Order: sequence, then C-alpha cells, then structure tokens
Amino acid sequence: MIIRKPIPAEIPALLEIYNYEVENGVATLDIDRKSLADWEIWYYAHNVGNHPLIVCEDGGEIAGYATLSTYREKQAYRSTVELSVYVSPKHRRKGAGTLLMGEILRMAKEDESIHTVVSVITSGNEASVRLHKRFGFTFSGTIKEAGIKFGRYIDIENYSLIV
Repeated sequence: MIIRKPIPAEIPALLEIYNYEVENGVATLDIDRKSLADWEIWYYAHNVGNHPLIVCEDGGEIAGYATLSTYREKQAYRSTVELSVYVSPKHRRKGAGTLLMGEILRMAKEDESIHTVVSVITSGNEASVRLHKRFGFTFSGTIKEAGIKFGRYIDIENYSLIV
C-alpha cells in the first residue's frame, strides 16, 4: 500500500468512497449524495495551508483517504483541525485506515500551525473508536441525538488529540 497525495483524476474515486457512506452508513451524517462538482470544490480546498488530503493506493486502486479540514469557521479555532478517514468497503480490515491515520497525524505534528486534531465519530462506530484510541485520541464527550439518518436519531462522540 502506498500513501500519497491524490491527483485531480482521482476525484471520482474519492467521491465514490464518500457517497457509499452517505447511502449505506453512518460514518457521515450527510443524507444526500455529493456531486462531482461538490467534490471538486472539496478537493481543491485541501492540500492548502494546514488542510492536507492523502490517499492510500492498494493495487492501483484508491483504498481510502484522510483529510484535515477546518474545524469551525471562527478565527479562534484556526489551530484546530477536524480529521476524517474513509476506507472503501472492499479495502477495510487490511490496514489502510491505520496507514492513513499514521501519515495524516505525522503531517499534523510537523505543522506548527496545528495544535489540536478533533474527530467526530457517530456512536456505534467501534472500528473508528479503536483506531483513534490506538493513536492517542481521548474521548471528549457525546452529543446525544445530534442527527437523524435512516429514520433514527444518532449520537456523535467527540475525540481529540493535542499534537
């Protein structure tokens, strides 16, 4: 497996991974598929400043991706970033998430403009919780019934890491 920055031609592959979760999972609380135009905007907002985007390539396919994104739009939060890691169903439980997490956190630790990395994990996503704990994230609280997806309320759990 290779960890690297993606190229624009790979935007559709990244979108496919994300839209799978929109339609089938609760890793995101988005309920409407993203369009290619949406994802192009998202893509070009990354690898700028302290917002890297990396991919895991496995056998010539994009197995997953990780990003550090704006946590909130308020200036006081500029040293805090939100981490997202998505792995395609075909490539899960093969180490792609661990490789992506390790590299994106290495990048965060080397970037002096980043102080805190935050992850918002939907309750019940035990694989994501285990991954975050393995890298030293600590539980920072639950927001009960924060979203509705698939006809049910979903809690979100916050995890954070000072880098």
